[in-house]
Amino acid sequence: MRLSEALILRADLQKRYAQIGRRLNLNAKIQEGDRAAEDPKKLLAELEQIAQELTGYIQRINRTNSETMLGDGMTLSEALAVRDVLKMQQATYRELARSASVSMPRYSQSEVRFISIVDVAMIQGRADDLAKEIRELDTRIQERNWSVDLLD
Repeated sequence: MRLSEALILRADLQKRYAQIGRRLNLNAKIQEGDRAAEDPKKLLAELEQIAQELTGYIQRINRTNSETMLGDGMTLSEALAVRDVLKMQQATYRELARSASVSMPRYSQSEVRFISIVDVAMIQGRADDLAKEIRELDTRIQERNWSVDLLD
C-alpha cells in the first residue's frame, strides 16, 4: 500500500470515529420508557475497533514519514513540520494585511482617524510568497506520498 492510500484511509477512519462519537452521544441518554435509536454498546465496540485500526495506521504513517527522504536531505516528517510553520506564517501575514487595510469611515472631522503603520503591499506580497512556498512543498510531499510504500 502506498503512503498516500494510508493517508486517505486514516482520514476516513478519523471521520468515522467522530461520526460514531456523535451517534454515541445522541444515544447515551433516553427518556424513561423509550428505546435508544442505536445500541450504545455496539457503538462503543465499533469505536474501540476504529481506534485500534486508526492507531496502527498513524504509527505506520509516522514511521514512514520519519524514514522517507523527500529528496533534498529532508525527511517527510521534517517537510511536514516546515509546511505547518509556513501555513502559520502565511495566516499571520494575511491577517496582518487584512487588519492594516481596514478603513474606518469618518463622519466628521472630529472623529479619530486610523492609519496603517505597516506596509500592506509588502505584507501581502510576503503572504503570497509563503503561499507559493507552501504549494511547491506540498506538491513535492504529495508526489513522494504516491511513490513510497507504507512501512510496517
